[in-house]
Amino acid sequence: MSDLKREQRKNEHVEIAMAQEDANISDFDGMRFVHHSIPNIDVKDVSLESELKDFTLQQPLYINAMTGGSDWTKQINEKLAKVAKETNMAMAVGSTHAALRNPDMASSFSVVRDVNPEGIIFSNVGADVPVDKAIESVKLLDAQALQVHVNAPQELVMPEGNRIFSTWIDNLSQIVARVDVPVIVKEVGFGMSKETIKQLNEIGIHYVDVSGRGGTNFVHIENARREHKDMDYLSMWGQSTVESLLESTSYQNDMNILASGGVRTPLDAIKCLALGASAVGMSRPFLNQVESNGIDATIEYAEQFTEHMKKIMTMLDAQNIDTLKHSQIIYSNKLLSWIEQRGLDIR
Repeated sequence: MSDLKREQRKNEHVEIAMAQEDANISDFDGMRFVHHSIPNIDVKDVSLESELKDFTLQQPLYINAMTGGSDWTKQINEKLAKVAKETNMAMAVGSTHAALRNPDMASSFSVVRDVNPEGIIFSNVGADVPVDKAIESVKLLDAQALQVHVNAPQELVMPEGNRIFSTWIDNLSQIVARVDVPVIVKEVGFGMSKETIKQLNEIGIHYVDVSGRGGTNFVHIENARREHKDMDYLSMWGQSTVESLLESTSYQNDMNILASGGVRTPLDAIKCLALGASAVGMSRPFLNQVESNGIDATIEYAEQFTEHMKKIMTMLDAQNIDTLKHSQIIYSNKLLSWIEQRGLDIR
């Protein structure tokens, strides 16, 4: 594929993603907290700080992988980096493959580090990238971590997508052995199973972003780019973020589980943390805010979002994220059925 076509594809992905809406029915609505009438803490007592295995996040909300690889997405990355800097949020860039193939595109990613020299930034590559290129991706951003995205359904619907996946797990093993920053294996909206998480844990991966169904839908995006639009029947493929977090329960002591995919509100984010996530990523909400309303309005949106999270934690008598994980949760019959059929021990 030519560099021009890659740049065009990047822009198409962003345009179609911005036009999408969150799912009307969400598994986040299938779980409820038990309300107790008298909290024992005040809002000022609540800390959103999140301790991960290799670094500390000042707050658990982060801007997840989206953009880079074109002139337009460079401008978006620059804006998002300013938001991340002002709000102390970590930020992930989109796949850096464009920059690894074409040095002229490097600045569409490195602008994030230029704008936010002290911030926590995740670089991003695909699971098939050669190890040397993965190392180069980290250096490009002086990144604190490397997201490696796994996106088999997207590739299979994408007209020009990858058709070879049997090498992925061996390649991931080599990447984690040679890259000198934490490796985060990230789904792209199809969720993760306990079997996948176990497999990743066994090769030394200590971070996964389960990125469940319900947010940006890459089957929909790639199907829209197909000549006959003939694979839309796969648009509900995969596990939701809630199901994926339930699947991760047995591995939460050994790994840092990150959650993204369809997070709509501060309450959804709190539910992710209560289910064991160490941090919560959002993509399209920040993309739409910064492109529609500008940098200042997006900063205000992020600050209000985290302030609301503190208020919800106060109602739950949770002074910090660890305490939040002991919240009492009631599940819908649909989620209880998933838990039972999958043999999950969520105690």
